[in-house]
Amino acid sequence: MSSKIWRASGEYTKNKRKFRFTRELLGEKEDHVREKIFSELGSRHRVRRKYITISEVKQLKPEEVTDLDLRRILGLESEFS
Repeated sequence: MSSKIWRASGEYTKNKRKFRFTRELLGEKEDHVREKIFSELGSRHRVRRKYITISEVKQLKPEEVTDLDLRRILGLESEFS
């Protein structure tokens, strides 16, 4: 199966403060992207899943990607340009 490009956005609460996030990821399905978001935020920021709210997950075209690392993986950017 080929991976698709997704942009997920939402917010999480930690220590009574709200933080917004937007991530661009590769994944086969929307559910895989949601799981990856929960996993990364829980691991990096020690936030439990019940405090994470994912408001939107949408599929992107390769031209719409803004994450430089992801653009390099897709071959849209060169390290030397």
